[in-house]
Formats: sequence, C-alpha cells, structure tokens
Amino acid sequence: MQALIEELESRVSEVMSELAGERVSAMVKLSQNIKFGDYQVNGVMSLAKKLGMNPRQLADKIVVKCDLSDMCEPAEIAGPGFINLRLRSDWLTKQLQKAIYDTERLGVDIVPVSGRTVVDFSGPNLAKEMHVGHLRSTIIGDVLSRVLEFLCGDSDKVVRQNHVGDWGLQFGMLVAYIRETEPDSFADPSVLRVWDLEQFYKNAKKRFDENEEFKQFCYKCTVMLHEKDAATMAVWRAVLGESRRHCKVIYDRLMVNLNESNEKGESTYCDDLPDVIADLAKAGMITESDGAQCVFMPGYNTAEGEPLPLIVQKSDGAFLYATTDLAAVRYRVSKLGASRVIYVTDSRQKLHFQMVFDCASKAGWTGQARLEHVPFGSVLGEDNKPFKTRSGESVKLSALLDEAESRALAVVSQKNPELDAKTKQEIARVVGIGAVKYADLSNNLISDYVFSWDKMLAMEGNTAPYMQYAYARVQSIFRKALTEGKTITAGAAISLQEPAELALAKILVRYAETLSAVSRELRPHILTGYLFELAGEFSTFYNACPVLKAQEPVCSSRLALCRLTADTLKHGLSMLGIETIEQM
Repeated sequence: MQALIEELESRVSEVMSELAGERVSAMVKLSQNIKFGDYQVNGVMSLAKKLGMNPRQLADKIVVKCDLSDMCEPAEIAGPGFINLRLRSDWLTKQLQKAIYDTERLGVDIVPVSGRTVVDFSGPNLAKEMHVGHLRSTIIGDVLSRVLEFLCGDSDKVVRQNHVGDWGLQFGMLVAYIRETEPDSFADPSVLRVWDLEQFYKNAKKRFDENEEFKQFCYKCTVMLHEKDAATMAVWRAVLGESRRHCKVIYDRLMVNLNESNEKGESTYCDDLPDVIADLAKAGMITESDGAQCVFMPGYNTAEGEPLPLIVQKSDGAFLYATTDLAAVRYRVSKLGASRVIYVTDSRQKLHFQMVFDCASKAGWTGQARLEHVPFGSVLGEDNKPFKTRSGESVKLSALLDEAESRALAVVSQKNPELDAKTKQEIARVVGIGAVKYADLSNNLISDYVFSWDKMLAMEGNTAPYMQYAYARVQSIFRKALTEGKTITAGAAISLQEPAELALAKILVRYAETLSAVSRELRPHILTGYLFELAGEFSTFYNACPVLKAQEPVCSSRLALCRLTADTLKHGLSMLGIETIEQM
C-alpha cells in the first residue's frame, strides 16, 4: 500500500505537468468535507492563471487525460476549478485485504532510501539525574527513529545518536570537588552514585563561584581531564558508567531504544576540534574578535543590528558547543554517510543550529546532506510556568514515571477492583507510562503544553488510555466471537456496504500516508491525530453496524474490519513507543 495521497498526487501532477510543459504540483489534499469527496485537487486554479485559461476548462482537460478509474469514482469538478476525488469501494476492499494478510507491515510499502538518516536526540548531561526537561527530546526522537526505520525497512539506515554532555569544565569541577572533599570516592570511584554526583556538582558550582582558589583548581582538573591523566580519567569513566546505568533505567521504562552504542558525547569529538578551527581558517571563514575565533555569516545580527558571531574558540583557547556540533556534522556526513541529519532539541536552540548548519554548509562539510532542526516547546505546570517541584527544582523523570504508574493504579483499582494485584500493576504500568508519552506527543511540537494528570489519564478524548481502551475493546469482540464459535480469518471477504463501513475503510487505508507525513514533516502529532480519528470511526462503525449479531458473510467481513483496526491501532501506538493491553 503506497501512501495513498502520494499516489494521487503523482498521477494528477504528471498530467498537469504535461499540459503545462513543466513540472507542477497537483496539490492533492484530504477533503475537509466528506460530502464533496475523499480528496481534492487544489492546484488547478494557479496553473490556469499561469496558462491564461479558464480554470474549469483546464480541470475538464485534466479529468479527461488523467485515468484514475482503478482507484476512484469519476472525478467531479466543483466551484471555480476544484477536482473532487472519491475512492472506489472495490479498490478499498483490495487494499484492506492486502493489509490484513501482511501482519508485519499492514500493507505499507517499503520506501528505499539512499544514504543514512542520523537522528540526534535525548542528550542529557551526565553526572545528573534525567529530569522532565529531557522528556520531549527523548520520546520525540525515538518516535521519528521508529517511523523512519519502519518505512525504509532497514534499521541500519537510521542511526540513533545520543549527544550527551560528558566533557569540559563541568567535569573538571566535579573531579576537583571529589578529589578535595571525597578522597575515598576519588580512590575508589566505583562507589559513586548519580544522586551523590548531582549534589557534588551543586556544591562544586557554589564553591567555584565563591572561591577563587577552588576555581583555579577546577581549571587545572579540566586540563588534566583533557590531557587524560590516569586518576582523573578513572573518576570520569566511573561517573559516566553510573550515569549510563541511571539513563538506561529511564530509557527502558520509556521503551526508548538508546544504549551505550548510540552514545556520541562531546568527548567523542574533542580530538577533532583543533582541526575544525584549522579548516575554517583555511577556508577564510575565521575572524578574530576580542581574542576569540569567530565566524560571521550574512543575515545574522544582534538586536542592535551588529553582526552576530558564531564563536568557535574563546580567547582562553577553550572550545564551545558550536565547535563540537560542527565536528559532529563532519563526522556524521563523512564517516556515517548521512544524507539527512535530524536534531531534536528545544526551540531555544533554534538560532544556534541555524548558524551551525549555515557554517557547516559554507565550509563544504554537508555535501548533499539535509540538516534539519526539530524544535519543541516547554513542559509547563498547571500554573502555566515551567514544570517544577514545590521546592522549585526540575522534576526528576524517575519520580514522574513513578507517579504516573501510581495514579494509573488508583484508576485501575477503582474501575476493575476484581483484578488481581499483579494484573492491576501491569495495566497501571502500561497505561501510566503511555499516558505521559501520548500527552506529550499529541501536542504540536513547537507549542508549550500544560502537564495535567487528569487530562492525560482521562478515558475520553485524545489520550493514551482512550486509545488503549479502543484496542482492548476490539480484543473483547474477538474473545466473545471465539466463545460463540465464530472464526476470525485473514481470508474473509470484505464487503463495504454501509456508510460506517466505508468511512472506517477510508481511514484504514490512510495509515501509510500518515506515516509518510510524519517522516516528511517530523511531527508525531500527525500520527496521534490519525489514531484518534481511527478510534472515533471505529466507535461509530461498532455502534452502527452489529458485528457478532450479523449474518454471514457480513459477520466475517466486519470481524475482518475489526481485526485490521486493532492491528493498526497497535502498530500505530508501537510507532509512538506505547504498549497495548488485551483487557482494561
């Protein structure tokens, strides 16, 4: 099943391009009103203006030349020149039948890609516990990776990279503090734990700001780290190991596929940074400003109208985030063979990445690769301020997930008191974690969103519990069917006679185009919106079209529709990294 809208776009665009004598887009869109059809061709009027033709006459020519009879009913021309397309029920039936047999891909075609796609996401600072600020990058990047991997059918073509903060002055400060105040831990760093490290760093930062002697010692320890002093490196490795153990627990709970093999921290590129500066200088891109090495590019100015520099080396010789990010671009394009690099970070870094991308392109390091930034907004509390604990600190992700499971358990216990404790706990885990993820992913990325337990755990609306319940509801139909001796087979002929059957079929065949849109626009909420719409159409179908009470062959046909709906809900949720359960 090719992305449906892309197939229609391709066919109509080919005819329009032939009439225009150059490549033009048909601009096929999903119809906003089902009364006028399923899809609408919107590009006729702009082409008619360009050709000096009457739009309706041009639409007539397009309809005559474009053969869509295998997919659509005869096209209708509406208004000043819109072309309305309505899918044929027999074509829909064929697509559904193919999807039912294809249990792994649900009929979604593999889309071959050249080169690799690198997805840079999560990126916590090591030596600290992951907090709510890491949630969005972590789960958004995971969804994009899952969708891209599925569509291309080759996980080797998608490289997940976790650009962790594991180098520089912050580690020099931590080592200095441990060396001075925790000699036993310095001698045996294996005893260090992440919550101790976070407190050590806070203490170190306070002393750094208040004590000049300690500040100089921190600088010295940073130099020792860069020079790979054995004792310093032993502490550093232990800190990284403990941090990774903490992160793995969080990633596993969130069902995010990240581990040490995906880690490419700042330390990975430290030996390449002098070469980055040297190559920029050879390209004539370096300008010294107040002793710092800078790159000035057209179009970037301060609020006062002065040229805005991309600083790549400070006056004291220290490198910056920009330098490391430039080194990472070179590595990803030249070593990993990336044709597309996607960065998932908060929107405050938008300008930084624009400048890094332009600098890398001007230096000739990007080749034909596309560098894309996926910015996202902040998580807010119900007071519309950044989501914090009562003491004003960032909410730890482990505590957030614990509370999600605890609140879900209370709901499950209230609604299903007859279930045993183990079953309740498992349902609470799946529903609680799913609720946190879905609430985040269903929001438009660029917007801030308010974190509300009541909304995300609601059984109604566009929430994970509603989606999981919709799946469990279909499973209950199958269980009842089996008790009544009815068989559920992939070979059952599908018949689409009732309006609710047709409506459900039409949204089921849009799954491929939905995933394609996510991969193109890098917006997970496109998928959550589709799944919510699918669940709603299934509810309408279930209420309007009796399944088990219907006579054969209608009963088997509707069971087949139920099965494909369940499979699509489960697969779509899996693309979001969210589990389903058979019973709620």
